[in-house]
Amino acid sequence: MSPASPERILVPMTTPRLSGAPPQPGPDESPAHVLVVDDDDALRRSVARLLLAHHFRVDTVDSAESALEYLAANDPDVVLCDLQMPGMDGLELLRRLRETRPGISFVMMTGFADVSVAVEAMRSGAANFLTKPFASNDAVALTVAKAAEHKRLANRARELEQRLSAQERFGELIGSSPGMLAMYRIIEGVATTTSTVLILGESGTGKELVARAIHQRSQRASKPFVPVNCAAIPKDLVESELFGHVRGAFTGANARRAGAFESAGGGTILFDEVGDLPLSAQVKLLRVLQESEIKPVGSDETKIVDVRVVAATNVDLAESVAAGTFRRDLFYRLNVIPLHLPPLRERGDDIILLAYHFVEKLARRMSRPVKRLSPQIIEALRAYTWPGNVRELEHAIEHAFVLSAGEELTPADLPSTAAAALPSLPAAPSDRPLPAELHDLPFAEAKRRSVAAFEAAYLRELLARCGGNTAEAARQSGLDRSNFRRLLHKARGGS
Repeated sequence: MSPASPERILVPMTTPRLSGAPPQPGPDESPAHVLVVDDDDALRRSVARLLLAHHFRVDTVDSAESALEYLAANDPDVVLCDLQMPGMDGLELLRRLRETRPGISFVMMTGFADVSVAVEAMRSGAANFLTKPFASNDAVALTVAKAAEHKRLANRARELEQRLSAQERFGELIGSSPGMLAMYRIIEGVATTTSTVLILGESGTGKELVARAIHQRSQRASKPFVPVNCAAIPKDLVESELFGHVRGAFTGANARRAGAFESAGGGTILFDEVGDLPLSAQVKLLRVLQESEIKPVGSDETKIVDVRVVAATNVDLAESVAAGTFRRDLFYRLNVIPLHLPPLRERGDDIILLAYHFVEKLARRMSRPVKRLSPQIIEALRAYTWPGNVRELEHAIEHAFVLSAGEELTPADLPSTAAAALPSLPAAPSDRPLPAELHDLPFAEAKRRSVAAFEAAYLRELLARCGGNTAEAARQSGLDRSNFRRLLHKARGGS
């Protein structure tokens, strides 16, 4: 067979979809592309037919050498390859592809006696392996589907990494989700005005970064940006922190001190968590907004200030107004241009862009190599709801970065809350507990009984699916009829 013209096996349109199969691709998705590599013509065609019945796109070649020529011009999602073949074997093909085509998912097909080699294949980079005879057609399709999904996630990770390196950011803000793009447009619009902006968003979403972006794009960018955390100031010191004080204004005031408004002269002041300001300070802040003047604590003189005010809060100020804990007139003065910052759980791929950003930041800070995000950790990061938003994500990535021993971050490196978001997968057959009746047997006898039980269960289920038709069952198993009948006779109690 010419490697430039691989076999394409077609099945009739009436071929039924097998039970337990992977879902069909959606209208916007193309079917996963699989290259089957096997020197056994019958098995190669049988595997191709069952994969086509599960809606994969399939090409086949009969040797590892032909596979290399095919792959020089094609980019399948999965290579499903037999281990034992004349010439180059499957393990050598896998090793070559790890060097030249690391993005392709590789699934090894092995005989029962070659399981130790299959483990070596996994260590060499195979996504999975299948033992022959196969447990079922659906097991083959599901294994290939998982390998194809692994490649899709890996490709997505590389794409997101490239997008971050292309500076998909707005100042210190990172993200290109619809909510963030809408916010960037508002920032650009309000930055050149003097209007007061109220930034609304959950804790940890990055409200201070938004305020800085507004300042940096304004005509005040060369002047100070002064953030004030209203929730962190003791109530008896709020006025002094905001407006300053003169010497002798209170016990311990040994010298004059400028407040936040004076320190921000000509620039921007951010009142973070403004809803936590006590009512007495709210009255004086309102006066500053109305009159552009302050009076330091203990002074009889007022001072004119030229400061732009940006406020931020994670609470509903309208509810605070109704509850009497926030002044209505101050709320209206601050709420001239409200800017809603979306929570991280609504930002889609921004989660992964931010994760890459934090990995690069940590690598620079710790003078360590930049680590990649594995497809599995990307899935976990997407699945978690991030109640602490960007701040929680940054801490989770730092936790993973510090604990990871390899070149990739995996779900096992994440804090338990985020790692638990990854859906658990069914255990592989090799992970299932050994039946109790085999515990005390010698290895050879335990293995003999395990193989006999597997063969009997496999043949029973296969014959049931084929309506008792042994010829069709033999075809689906990939065995020739004489070997199939021999196994069937043995499973029924024959010698």
